[in-house]
Amino acid sequence: MNVTQAVAQRRSCRAFLDTEIDVDTVRDVLVKAARAASGGNVQPWRVVLLHGARMAEFKTEMAERSAKGLVDTPEYPVYPQPLKEPYRSQRFAVGETMYAQLGIPRDDKMARLKWFANNYQFFGAPVAAFLFVDRDMGAAQWTDLGGYLATVMLLLEEAGLASCPQEVWSTQHKFVSGFVDAPADEMLFAGLSIGLPDTTHPVNDFMTTRAAPEVWLRDA
Repeated sequence: MNVTQAVAQRRSCRAFLDTEIDVDTVRDVLVKAARAASGGNVQPWRVVLLHGARMAEFKTEMAERSAKGLVDTPEYPVYPQPLKEPYRSQRFAVGETMYAQLGIPRDDKMARLKWFANNYQFFGAPVAAFLFVDRDMGAAQWTDLGGYLATVMLLLEEAGLASCPQEVWSTQHKFVSGFVDAPADEMLFAGLSIGLPDTTHPVNDFMTTRAAPEVWLRDA
């Protein structure tokens, strides 16, 4: 596989097989990805790997929290408020496409909430990573963290593994930080579900679209 192929086929997997995967392979990917570009070579990423018995324990506790409706106030806004056009429509479209693929109508709020809760079980993935960043870091270093995350996902594609980046964990940051014993000076940015894709699940049958280059690309 070359880089172009990895970029073209990568998608956010939202249904994984419960098949165990080689954690050493994932760990190797996380280490290789540290070659991602980093301004001033600051390398602001901090990563915690979750799997095995600890993953099972985490999922059990999260199921209990989800049942009680427990959430934390996010420490950063995932999206600007309000989210202006064309970004708002692009975000809305992917949600509508996904729920249509699942056969869940817009007015069935309970079914949508039930599906959304799968986020907190990593969509069934057996392995996950949590990405943290030092609280003293600014926007430029958060960009580096995003570059590291993108590199991880492409290397996972090369390794035959699917993934799903999840900023939704910002709503559980206190619980996650406590569970993995994160230092107080590290802020949770996102989680990353990792595993083998369930190719029979309808949610994995669609791929998000991208805006035409004319929308975002121009010559000086």
